[in-house]
Amino acid sequence: MQLGADHVVVRVPATSANLGPGFDALGLALSLYDELEVQLVAADEVVVEVEGEGAGEVPSGPDHLVVRALRHTLELAGAPQTGLHLRCTNAIPHGRGLGSSAAAVVSGVVAARSLLADPYALDATTVLRIATEFEGHPDNAAPAIRGGATVAWMTDDGPRAVDLEVDPRIGATALVPDARLATTHARHVLPDLVPHADAAFTAGRAALLVEALARRPELLLDATEDRLHQDYRAGVMAASSELLRALRAEGIAATISGAGPTVLALTTAEQAPVLDGILAELIDDVAGWRAVRLDVDTDGAQTRRVLDPPGRSAGL
Repeated sequence: MQLGADHVVVRVPATSANLGPGFDALGLALSLYDELEVQLVAADEVVVEVEGEGAGEVPSGPDHLVVRALRHTLELAGAPQTGLHLRCTNAIPHGRGLGSSAAAVVSGVVAARSLLADPYALDATTVLRIATEFEGHPDNAAPAIRGGATVAWMTDDGPRAVDLEVDPRIGATALVPDARLATTHARHVLPDLVPHADAAFTAGRAALLVEALARRPELLLDATEDRLHQDYRAGVMAASSELLRALRAEGIAATISGAGPTVLALTTAEQAPVLDGILAELIDDVAGWRAVRLDVDTDGAQTRRVLDPPGRSAGL
């Protein structure tokens, strides 16, 4: 496969996985974005500049996650490897359960795809498969690629995902703490076995959540109840768990976002003032929490070759 461009820009949304009962399956794209600019260079070098989240912390050379995903994708496509200059402008917090690693991986994969002479040689199924190879499971990768809400699952032939309808009345507020939590640590505290009653309860709520997201947002509080993972993780994110319980006690459909420690609140416009009032009492700026009001992103990963006309972008 030949390269067809040497300069592309990419935008990938934040994501929130699980949404309560949809453990390792449901995900939602949010209007908070990492942006990537990639230039191919003749020199045998890899230079990564990072602004915003992760600046001064993540690798600045070949070990950077975006670079590894990009080069792996080019290799799979049979395209030549070249030197790279990357500029990453990151708004998605790291280690907070908002899909920062999935965004990095998807950025690299779709950037590589856009650099190919025939980008459509890598279809959406292949892009999801490559991203899942890095992530381990597709719950964050799928909405980052496709936008909106998705349900993703694994088969013997690899990951699959379908889009879910989201009622336009639903908005999201991410309550982001200063504290970070590694996904591996959050997974380590989960038990190998759960009671059958808890599994049945959570399966029913996950099914209800599909309906609540699509047409019945008044059911979101019940539909986001979970007994598989959030209570077990309370010990490693005590402040988040306390905030979660307080919000839900006031009728707000709140969940731990992904592996945490961010708390995600799903509300309609009518509930937004209620949420603001609760947060004014519960969240102290000195404690390091910030509330970020977000929309549901419906575009997913977007790429543009720099020679394309401004405003023209391509999804998957």
